[in-house]
Amino acid sequence: MLNRRALLAAVATAAACPVRRSAWAGTADFAAFLADLRRQARSAGIPPAVLDSALAGLHPNARVIELDRHQPEFTMTWQQYRSRIVSETRVARGRVLYAQNRPLLDRVAARYGVPGGVVMGIWGIESNYGQSTGGFNVIEALATLAWEGRRAAFFRAELMDALRILASGDITAAQMTGSYAGAMGQTQFMPDSFLKYAVDFSGTGRRDIWNDLGCVFASTANYLAQEGWQTGVPWGEIARLPGGFDPALAGRDKRRTLAEWRRLGVGRTRAQPLPATTQAAVLLPGGPGEEAFLAYHPSFRAVYRYNPSDFYCISVGLIGDLVTA
Repeated sequence: MLNRRALLAAVATAAACPVRRSAWAGTADFAAFLADLRRQARSAGIPPAVLDSALAGLHPNARVIELDRHQPEFTMTWQQYRSRIVSETRVARGRVLYAQNRPLLDRVAARYGVPGGVVMGIWGIESNYGQSTGGFNVIEALATLAWEGRRAAFFRAELMDALRILASGDITAAQMTGSYAGAMGQTQFMPDSFLKYAVDFSGTGRRDIWNDLGCVFASTANYLAQEGWQTGVPWGEIARLPGGFDPALAGRDKRRTLAEWRRLGVGRTRAQPLPATTQAAVLLPGGPGEEAFLAYHPSFRAVYRYNPSDFYCISVGLIGDLVTA
């Protein structure tokens, strides 16, 4: 996935705004860019009708470039992040939606081995359970970023993948909406991730991560399963540390077995039994003396592949545990 720190990646819903060419002196002409893109897409087997639908009348979007160039730079403490992301409102809404969708989530868990809680956590953070999926035309946004040039190669590859999705018939160009950076659907897949992991769980013939909760849940679970989620091994849990615990022992890559942690005085809070050989790392997101967690390998790593942030991964787990309790 695109590296999307949860708050920095909040999807924008601003309306499209054509760019004046004089604003980017020295950049390639957008019409020439589209012509070259069309040639590349035709060579890759994208049907002309799909290209006509996706590219006709396309203009650069000024708001996309503004958001990409002026992403806010700030540091949030763990407690600030936790209180904002793992909020009472988000958890309460998650409990209601989990109860409503539990049969579907249980079927997804049975197929992919990923529990409903972690899927709920990702769904809740990425789009507030489907309420904020982004209002940008994904083709326009990706074309703008590929043409603008700051990360042209990355966004051009994502744009080609978005065109492949249109060619597959999963969604129309008009319906393909998402964030300014091209993240799509209720759990915010980039086009590359869509092609790798999205599934048609409902049997409609389309992988609809925008509207079909079966596809939303199953695609998210499939992503985690393919990235290493181990059935029966949770994301982690709150840990009890002994007095005088050495913070140098903490860190995502400083794994030990549960038996080894037990000998060092680290205690568990989760009732679920786990083998003593289970690999875990101690995380101190707020720093020494603050809240501690055990992060279980490889399941925690699978969530980290979704979004490489300890804050994000712990919050996914906490939300999932709270809404399914």
